[in-house]
Amino acid sequence: MQTSRLKNIRNNDRLIYGRGCLSMLGDIIKDKRELNNKYVVYVIDDYFINKPLVAKLPIESNDQIHYVDVNQYEPKTEQIDNLRDTILQKSGLPAIIVGIGGGSAMDIAKATSVMLTNPGPSSDYQGLNLAKIPGVYSIGIPTVSGTGAECSTTAVLTGPIKKLGIKCDYTPFNQIVLDPDLIATVPKNQWFYTGMDTFIHDMESSSGMFYNTFSAAYGDQSIELCYDVFLREGCGQNEINDEKLMVASLFGGLSLTYSEVGVCHALSYGLSYVFGTRHGYANCLAFNHLEEYYGNAVSDFKKMVELHDIDLPQNQSENWTEDEIHRMAEISYNLPHMWHHALGPDWENKISIPQIMDLFRRM
Repeated sequence: MQTSRLKNIRNNDRLIYGRGCLSMLGDIIKDKRELNNKYVVYVIDDYFINKPLVAKLPIESNDQIHYVDVNQYEPKTEQIDNLRDTILQKSGLPAIIVGIGGGSAMDIAKATSVMLTNPGPSSDYQGLNLAKIPGVYSIGIPTVSGTGAECSTTAVLTGPIKKLGIKCDYTPFNQIVLDPDLIATVPKNQWFYTGMDTFIHDMESSSGMFYNTFSAAYGDQSIELCYDVFLREGCGQNEINDEKLMVASLFGGLSLTYSEVGVCHALSYGLSYVFGTRHGYANCLAFNHLEEYYGNAVSDFKKMVELHDIDLPQNQSENWTEDEIHRMAEISYNLPHMWHHALGPDWENKISIPQIMDLFRRM
């Protein structure tokens, strides 16, 4: 375990957890409604169109609802800019923005919160501490567990030239609402792919040079919860494991705030940029072939895939061109913080674009 980089991190200001706590949302936002132009923006995964969840929200007549399609592609900077412009042109600066859904929906809400108050295109803010003005008050409500987006300091976006997050003190949600009832109906494959994002977060965080006591306090417990949910006796989708996975996701995200991800996430960024592959699924495609980096964790991952009868395609690279593989490798290589964590400060002497291309060819 190495000494970490020194960071002065900001977490969520407030958190409520427990079955049925969504019913508290009206009380939570009551006082904040008086901010700015006194209305609330709801950014909701379009899965919930005409679903009972929306009827449970404390929506008032002047509030805006924006359903977002997150099924095909990762959030894009252009999408954030268009959503921001639509919101401001219709009603001016809102009091609150609420993100409801999985990691992509929550990242859209976080990024939009920041871009509602900072000028210019969101692609200008892909990086560390580039936004200088606090965003509007933001609330995150996960309906799928695993990404850690509910507590992450990053809103991951694909821009014109790179996939990289808006990462700053203003990105984390001010308030999160963790209601395990909301993840009870997640389809099995999505439950697995997104849940594995937490497992992979934990394994990458714990195996790199920036892992430290703070990260371990959260990450080690998150790993234990993941094994309960996905591999040990009583594993699978049920009420007890929904609660465990929701907490594992939170703890995995908190572990990463003072550590880092590694090889798998670097590769998944390449997949997402070139093919629009969803993040959790891309992580699974990559992690399945990274035994030399993550050892027994990959063996355990394969057991989980088999145990839960998950469809994880093989030989994907047979359909990729050399240009596509090279482009993915370039995107992956240009994430030095991930490679530094995984391989050390001399990482450029240990990995190259041709070697990364070979990693993609395994998939």
